[in-house]
Amino acid sequence: MNEMQALDAFASLSQETRLRIVRLLVIAGPDGMPAGAVGEAMGASSSKISFHLSHLERAGLIRSRREARSIIYSAVYPALSGLIEFLMRDCCQGRCDPTEAKCAPETCSV
Repeated sequence: MNEMQALDAFASLSQETRLRIVRLLVIAGPDGMPAGAVGEAMGASSSKISFHLSHLERAGLIRSRREARSIIYSAVYPALSGLIEFLMRDCCQGRCDPTEAKCAPETCSV
């Protein structure tokens, strides 16, 4: 993921409803959820949810597919992993496994 892609992703996630939608779709797993169920879980109108889903899809963080009369949304795990990788790229000058204790956040000198 390059810097512009990361900026687009962070801009999309900087809105509360969109962040909650992504977290919900991560929990839903690869099968995803119908748009109506996402709206229900968010307690929002279908037009509001449609706006947020479209925004997240344009940012490449979620995808949609049609199943019969429903549109199913799911998280794009490689994009989300890429965003985390982008943040951690310079951890320990890029030579560190983030699971190692020496790369724990409390060991960083900031």
